[in-house]
Amino acid sequence: MKTSDRINMMPVSSIMELYPIADKRKAEGITVHHLNIGDPDIITPREFFDAIKNYDVKTIGYAPARGIVELLDAQRNYYKKFGINIENQDLLITNGGSEALIYALLAVADFGDNILTTEPYYANYTPMFVQTGVEVKTFPTRVEDGFHLPDKKTITDAIDKSTKAILISNPSNPTGVVLTKEELYLLTEIALEYNLFIISDEVYREFIYSNEEYFGFGNIKELEQNLIITDSISKRFSACGVRIGSLMSKNKSVMDGVMSLANARLCVPTIEMMGATALYNMDLSILKSINEEYRNRRDYIVERLKNIQGVTVYEPEGAFYVMPELPVDDADKFCKWMLKDFSLEGETLMLATGASFYQNEEKGKSQVRIAYIKGVDVLNKSMNILENALKKYNSL
Repeated sequence: MKTSDRINMMPVSSIMELYPIADKRKAEGITVHHLNIGDPDIITPREFFDAIKNYDVKTIGYAPARGIVELLDAQRNYYKKFGINIENQDLLITNGGSEALIYALLAVADFGDNILTTEPYYANYTPMFVQTGVEVKTFPTRVEDGFHLPDKKTITDAIDKSTKAILISNPSNPTGVVLTKEELYLLTEIALEYNLFIISDEVYREFIYSNEEYFGFGNIKELEQNLIITDSISKRFSACGVRIGSLMSKNKSVMDGVMSLANARLCVPTIEMMGATALYNMDLSILKSINEEYRNRRDYIVERLKNIQGVTVYEPEGAFYVMPELPVDDADKFCKWMLKDFSLEGETLMLATGASFYQNEEKGKSQVRIAYIKGVDVLNKSMNILENALKKYNSL
C-alpha cells in the first residue's frame, strides 16, 4: 500500500546515516568520538533524580494540558531573572523543545505559507517544516562574518506575501553565533514593518561567552505581541533525554491556539515535570560554572582548528558548536571516509556534515559542525584525529 506524500517527503538525516558506520567501527574495536550531536557529558543535577525518587503517589494521573502549576511557577520565576515578566497563562509546557517549535509553526502558518530563517539553520527544522506543511525561505550568513546577520535589504528581499514569521536560533545551533542588540532590533524592525511573528529558539540561553548580560527578544517590549519563545531543559540542565520544553508568548491568540493543540495530546509526562520543576528551583549559580567549562572547551577547540592547515574558523560566541570550513571539496565524503577508513591509535571521529544545515547543500559542502560537548582530553584526541585525517585524505 502507498504511504502518504508527506511521510515520503520527510528527509533522511545525514547524521543518522553515519551511525551504522560508527557501530561497525566500534564492533571492530575502534573508539569513536561523537562530536556530531549536542548531547553533553555534563552531569545532570542530582535534584532532578531526587524529585522523582521522592514523588510519592498511589496513582499517576493526567497532568493539566498546560503543565503542572509548580513547573509553570518555577519557569516564570526563571524568566524573571532575565528581565522577562510573564504570567502562567503565557506559558505552555511541551514534550521537548521540538514540540514547542512544531506548535509555533502550526500557530502562525498555513499550508503553503513560508517561514524565513538564516542559512545555515538547525537541520531538524526541515522535518518540522515538512510535518507542518510550511515552506522555508532563507537569507545567507557567512563563516567569514562569524555567521552574523547580513544587511536589512538582504533579509527583506527574501520576504514575500506568504511569509508569516522569522525563525531564529539564538544562541545558534549550528553556528554558535549570538545576535547583538543591534541585530535583535533589526529583526524586530523587520517583523513590525512586515507584520511577522518572530519565533525565537532559545534553548542555549545560558551559554554566552562574552561578559555581557543576556539580552534577547523577550526584553524588547514593542515586540511582545509578535514574539513566540521556544525553550527546553535539555542543554541548560544536561537533560536531553527528559524531553521537557516550553512555548511562551504574550499573544493571547497564539496561546489559545497552541492550547487547543496541547489539549489534543492531553499532557506532558507528570513525573518528568516534577523533575524539571526541581531543576528550575535549585540554585542556578551552577550554570555559571557550566558556562565556564564550555567557554574553556570553545577556546581550546578554536585554537586547535586555527592551527590546522587550510581550515577557516571563527570564534563562536555561544551554544556549544563551531562550524569550520575544511580544506576538502566534499565534507560529507570526507567525514564518511574518516569514520569508515581512518583511525589514529585505535580511535576515530564522527562529525556532522555542514551541507545538512543548508537549504542549498552546495553552500555548506566543505563545512562541518563540531559539538564541543566532551572534555578537553577528548577534544585533544579528536583534533589530532581530524588533523591527521585531513593530511591523509588530501594526499590520496
